[in-house]
Amino acid sequence: MPAGWRQTLATLWDWRVLSLLLLGFSAGLPILLIFSSLSLWLGEAGVERKAVTFFSWAALGYSFKFVWAPLVDRLPLPLLTARLGRRRAYMLLAQLGAAGAIVGMALTDPAAGGHTLTTMAGFAVLLGFMSATQDIVIDAYRIEIGRPEQQGLLSSAYIAGYRLGMIVAGAGALFLASYWGSVKGDYRYPAWQWTYLVMAATMGVGMLTTLITPEPQVSRERSAPLPAGEHLRLLAVFGASVLAFVSVFYAVGQLSATAVAASGPLQTLLLEALRMALGLGAAFAVGWGLVRLGLASRAQAHTTWVAPVLDFFQRYGARTAWLLLALVGLYRISDIVLGVISNVFYQDLGFSKPEIAYAVKTFGVVVSIAGGFFGGILATRLGVMRSLMWGAVLAAGTNLGFVALAQAGHDVPLMYAVVAADNLAAGFSSAAFVAFLSSLTNVSFTAVQYAIFSSLMTLLPKTLGGYSGGMVDAMGYPGFFWFTTGIGLPVMALVWLAGRRLAVAEPPRG
Repeated sequence: MPAGWRQTLATLWDWRVLSLLLLGFSAGLPILLIFSSLSLWLGEAGVERKAVTFFSWAALGYSFKFVWAPLVDRLPLPLLTARLGRRRAYMLLAQLGAAGAIVGMALTDPAAGGHTLTTMAGFAVLLGFMSATQDIVIDAYRIEIGRPEQQGLLSSAYIAGYRLGMIVAGAGALFLASYWGSVKGDYRYPAWQWTYLVMAATMGVGMLTTLITPEPQVSRERSAPLPAGEHLRLLAVFGASVLAFVSVFYAVGQLSATAVAASGPLQTLLLEALRMALGLGAAFAVGWGLVRLGLASRAQAHTTWVAPVLDFFQRYGARTAWLLLALVGLYRISDIVLGVISNVFYQDLGFSKPEIAYAVKTFGVVVSIAGGFFGGILATRLGVMRSLMWGAVLAAGTNLGFVALAQAGHDVPLMYAVVAADNLAAGFSSAAFVAFLSSLTNVSFTAVQYAIFSSLMTLLPKTLGGYSGGMVDAMGYPGFFWFTTGIGLPVMALVWLAGRRLAVAEPPRG
């Protein structure tokens, strides 16, 4: 065996690789406890389909993590930062918070009536926030513990661990709930309660890894601690902005509740988009006003939140920058909008939880990993933009398989074929998309800009996905799946336009 291969294989046993594998497991665990597993729990509890899909908004924390990513990078935590270091302190806090939120969900029965659904939603939002924070810190930790030539292997270990966490939270949760006796038509709250308590306990894998791994020994100018007291001022500005967003979002929701109840899916989407825009506008206005009044240093606020955005627009120019942001925000819209309702769809066709677990949560995840490797290889051979176009075509086109399944009904072989095609396309397009995002990022603002891109790519799709239940009620499953295919067509046009504007280096042919 050549020496180069021996050295590469030896690095698989490096503590950094094992750490990223375990931290990836901790990062991949929460997301399905907010999405698919929770949707099945709520469905068995008798919660109407429209309300079930609204819970997908609990994961919007992933879409807004760029707002507090600079704070995580620069603000110390009392006691924890001094003992563990900046990165490990935030990792442990996020993991403890995520485990606590899962326990809170376990102790809430959505079928009990009263305010239990609101309580469940609150814990789900907390889980999304803590999980997104963990993602921010692990990304920074991965970059700081390894040299540039090691990042590919560390990223692979992290992704593998992430997928394993998804299998446990997806297939594992469904198997446990079924084993303890809860099925559709015979709902048993203790089965789901113990399932989520077990999931909370598995977060201990990440906590133990955080405690035994060393803090990165790096000191970068952009991650240097803020002057004494300045971090509290920036935190106060952030807290006030969040409070303004929540207040306006809630108040507008109360005022428009009657109109929303009487509207169709499209009108409801527009009303909720206006509600979101008003909330974000209020948050920005409050933050900007407090900085202008001197609550926080203008220079520090500019460095923290404004400089990374200005850099992006200055490098690409306004027209190209807006085109790229539109592409980032819409690229995954076809598969994310469909994914919100997919488990409910399988359940409505009569597939059991074990059938769903085997096909979607185990087989599907393995296929998506294979698709990711395939997409990475083709991105190297064909170039970023060509792979991006193939990913867009596959992501939209494979949704037509769901139309065939909706018409066929309970057909297990066809279900496996549809799941295979869907996950292969998702893995391929995700790998191509990550390569594209990496090509857009300035190394001077890697953490913040990547957080912005990764947040933006899920914001609109997850918001629209919250209405997937209402859209299915209005147009039926076949019509809905045709719709998810159709909304992928503008993405292909954006990829083509972006390819004409960007000077992305293509690999040599041969």
